[in-house]
Amino acid sequence: MKRLVLSIAIVFVAVAVQAQPGNGFTRRTPEERAARIHQKLDSAFKLDASKLATLDTALTVLFKTQDARMKEIFENAGDDREAMRETMMAERKKFSDAEDEIIKMMLSEEQFTIWKEKILPTMRQQRPGSFGGPQRAGQ
Repeated sequence: MKRLVLSIAIVFVAVAVQAQPGNGFTRRTPEERAARIHQKLDSAFKLDASKLATLDTALTVLFKTQDARMKEIFENAGDDREAMRETMMAERKKFSDAEDEIIKMMLSEEQFTIWKEKILPTMRQQRPGSFGGPQRAGQ
């Protein structure tokens, strides 16, 4: 009887630990990322519905492509983590530039400057332990 209770407790704890999100950071879906940009651009610049619809479609396709590419790089990396890191950084730069081009097509030069300098920096997701907070060992 004790073994049964102990086994159930171990399974319960294992399931509870697996259900916790890793590091307090969860990845947004491509649709969520596109919707977040849509909301920020619409509230700041009041773009017309057709531009926003085009933006949503283009960004969602871009983000899905980016996610697939990052997964491919990770799966093919093998043991060479440094090479994977370098490849991912280069790919992220390409996708970031493509995102900028998509957004630039929807905005005037002045609006795009405001987007890059004032709005985009506020959208960066903060990670736990930033701003001088407690750091985990090894960081």
